[in-house]
Amino acid sequence: MEPTQHIPGEPVRSGIPEHGRVPKYYAVKARIAELIDELGEGGLLPTERDLALRYEVARETVRQALRELLLEGRLRRHGRGTVVAGPKLEQPLSLASYTEGVRRQGRRPGRTLIGLDTLPCPPALAPGIGAEAGEPVWHLERVLLADDERVGLESTYIRVARVPHLGSEFDPDSSFYGYLRERLGISFGDADEKLETVLATPREALLIGTPPALPMLLIHRFSRDQDGRPLERVRSLYRGDRFSFTTHLSPG
Repeated sequence: MEPTQHIPGEPVRSGIPEHGRVPKYYAVKARIAELIDELGEGGLLPTERDLALRYEVARETVRQALRELLLEGRLRRHGRGTVVAGPKLEQPLSLASYTEGVRRQGRRPGRTLIGLDTLPCPPALAPGIGAEAGEPVWHLERVLLADDERVGLESTYIRVARVPHLGSEFDPDSSFYGYLRERLGISFGDADEKLETVLATPREALLIGTPPALPMLLIHRFSRDQDGRPLERVRSLYRGDRFSFTTHLSPG
């Protein structure tokens, strides 16, 4: 591909500066990206040593290129080797549940329960979930799975008064939104969301199984029910190398 070729959706001029001086690692990264396309999902990448010999560069140059491709989700570690990763999961920015979003892409959603506890509602949380400061609230924390791969961490806060039997009735591996809708007749009306990029804490990285330096996508959601009453707060942390988010925009 010519450096000046412009493919819509890709970096302009393939990311090469106008002065034409390309960092050596970036040139190697581009060549490894071509190799990734040839190998296809699950393909085993040659070793750093073999790549350095193939492209006639130092191993540290190859290592830097691989680090970026790993962070971008093009590659993933598998045992002692590196393989081509599958496409990122596309999660809609909507009131659909995580379960529904993953199933639409032909993947199998799952969750691992970390904890389901009650705590006195902190004053800062109370307005967002329609609670009084100090009243009991549930805290539901689960690791998010897609085909048994750990891809995120989710914390949900909701008043015990709204879902008094959550601890005994709810299957932690199932959709919380499905439980609210089917067992309690609670539907979602609207929500406010904030999306930002963060690094995981050491605890979060351990639970998700990622290095602490891996960028994460963090979503804060305050949801209201069909009657406009505050319902829940959710803090969802998604792996930046395995997720992208989509939405539909219309004139405001």
